[in-house]
Amino acid sequence: MGIRIASARTPEFWNDTSSALAYLTDVSASAGSLGVSLLAFPEAYLQGYVIEERHARQIAIDLASPAFADILSSFPAAGPMIVVGLIEIENNRLFNTAIAVKQRELIGRYRKRHLLKSERAFQPGNDCPIFETDGLKFGVNICYDTNFPGASQDVARAGGSLLVCCANNMLPRSRAETFKNRHNAERGKRCRETGLWMLSSDITGERNSSFIHNQGDNID
Repeated sequence: MGIRIASARTPEFWNDTSSALAYLTDVSASAGSLGVSLLAFPEAYLQGYVIEERHARQIAIDLASPAFADILSSFPAAGPMIVVGLIEIENNRLFNTAIAVKQRELIGRYRKRHLLKSERAFQPGNDCPIFETDGLKFGVNICYDTNFPGASQDVARAGGSLLVCCANNMLPRSRAETFKNRHNAERGKRCRETGLWMLSSDITGERNSSFIHNQGDNID
C-alpha cells in the first residue's frame, strides 16, 4: 500500500506568522482531504527568510517558549505530518530550522547544517534526525544542504527512504533563469547517489528588486 506526500508552493509571508499559520492550516486541510500523510513547507516559512542578525533575533522563536506553544496550538488538530521552516533561537544562538509537527505535537527538528556566506547570523546544525509517519521514514535538508553529498548520505545511512528539502529561493528573474535547472540537477545527483526519493518545497511570488538585493540571494 502506497503513501501520499505533498509539497506546498507558498507565497512569502514576511514577519506575519498569523497569516502564515492560516495559510498552512488551509493547505493542510486540502491535503488531508486527499489522504496526504506528509506535507512539506518552505525554508523559514513561518517568519520569512531573514538573514540580517538584528532582525532575525527580533522574530526568532524558542521552541521551549510559551510563544511557541501558542504557535503549536494554531497548527491543525488533524491531518498530515507537517514539515515547516522557521527561524529558531536557543541559548541566544540562531538557527535556520525545520520542524516536524503532527496533530499539534512537536515531533522533532532539523537545523540547517551547511550555511551560505550570507547566513552568518546562524549557527550550523550537527544532527541528522529521522522522522516517521505512516511507516515512511524520512530526513530533512534545508536548501543549500543539498549541494553537499554527505547531508543526504547521512539520511540514507540512518534508514530514511525520502529526503524532504525545504527551500526558499526568492531570486531576481535573471538569476532564477540561471539557477532553475541547476537546482534540480544537483538534487537529482543526491537521489542517484543515495537511492532516496526527494520532496522539495519552495516559495513563489515577487519582491521588489531593492529588497532582494538587501536580503541577499539564497544561493552560493
